Amino acid sequence: MPKDAIVVSNVSKMFRIPHEKKTTLFENIAGMFDNTKKGYEEFIALKDINFIVKKGEAIGIIGENGSGKSTLLKIISNILRPTSGSVRVNGKITSFLELGVGFQPDLTAKENIYVYGAVMGLSDREIDDRLDEILEFSGLERFKDTRLKNLSSGMQVRLAFATAIQTDPEILMMDEVLAVGDMDFQQKCLDVFQRYVKEKRTIIFVSHDMNSVRRFCNKAVLLRHGEQVAFGKTNEIIDKYVYGGAERQAEIPEPKVEEPKEETEEKKEKVEEKKTRWGDKKVEIMEVKLIDKFKSENTTFYSGDPVTIQIKYNVNESIDDIVIGIALYSDADMLCYGTNTDIKEFNVDKTIGNKEIKLQIHNLTMMEGKFHLTVAAHSMKHIPYDWLDKQFTFNVIKKGNNAGLFEIPCTWEQ
Repeated sequence: MPKDAIVVSNVSKMFRIPHEKKTTLFENIAGMFDNTKKGYEEFIALKDINFIVKKGEAIGIIGENGSGKSTLLKIISNILRPTSGSVRVNGKITSFLELGVGFQPDLTAKENIYVYGAVMGLSDREIDDRLDEILEFSGLERFKDTRLKNLSSGMQVRLAFATAIQTDPEILMMDEVLAVGDMDFQQKCLDVFQRYVKEKRTIIFVSHDMNSVRRFCNKAVLLRHGEQVAFGKTNEIIDKYVYGGAERQAEIPEPKVEEPKEETEEKKEKVEEKKTRWGDKKVEIMEVKLIDKFKSENTTFYSGDPVTIQIKYNVNESIDDIVIGIALYSDADMLCYGTNTDIKEFNVDKTIGNKEIKLQIHNLTMMEGKFHLTVAAHSMKHIPYDWLDKQFTFNVIKKGNNAGLFEIPCTWEQ
């Protein structure tokens, strides 16, 4: 048996997007002889993709929306043909791409199992033997004689997934299928996926859930704007996706310190209520950056990873004391954490001129979510020099399977 299950060689895919719709015979004939314009736009969905999947490997394909993940999966599954390049597959493929394609709304759930089973390559005898198992797995025993159009979309997806897993594939192509159904059914899906991994089935898995990719896949492909950015060990590729390097940082808007806008007298009272920056500017905060573990500016971080808050400030007048502080708030405006140089007994440089100070956060304990950062300079008596209230935001991505708001280091013992 060959060691390579899938070989993707120089695969590119171009789609033609029409600029106008031709509705008459004359318009179509005239368009054939009009060489002044194409009448369509060429969209490059994939460009020069190359990687090899060995038998028994689980490969994740990750990237932002529109990066070409699903298009690549369809090309490997032979649903789409590449514009150039080739894909060689050694083994029987089952594609979990668009679950429920082929379902007939006027047939019952039971009848659709036979229809969809045939689409997935199962014989009637195989379906006869597994019918009860399919209905039990999907939780639709009571609805087996109900017409499909009377079932919810969630029920239909559960029925499709329960039928599809009855095949005996050597290679599985999966596109976000672990997100189907309610929490109980998702756990069933995860258990099936875990079994496939243990059985060393070859798996190509597309997902936006980096936790699932990290959990199940030993390698990953990163796509960006249709191009292959990297292929390698999962943790390294996910880090490259999240933290990204220079080319990704160009896509992330830099947090900016906004000067307060001048307002009319009529709006003065409302502005005071919504004020986001205040102080006498004896010390002025000039720049705030969030730095990731790769020493790059970023606004997205993994839970548990280090973050550096880099603050540049200017001392405009000779003063006796300066305290620099930060506060972190959840998106629901709950104070999560606050500290300052006085609490940490750190002596801030008070000489006139431009300065820089850094707060090293060794471990982001927040589990996931969007957070807002306040940065302030004030005196020991809390007289504000420059207070920037919740002017900076960042996102934390969950890393692990624990639940809740914060990660708490702990171990079980017996």
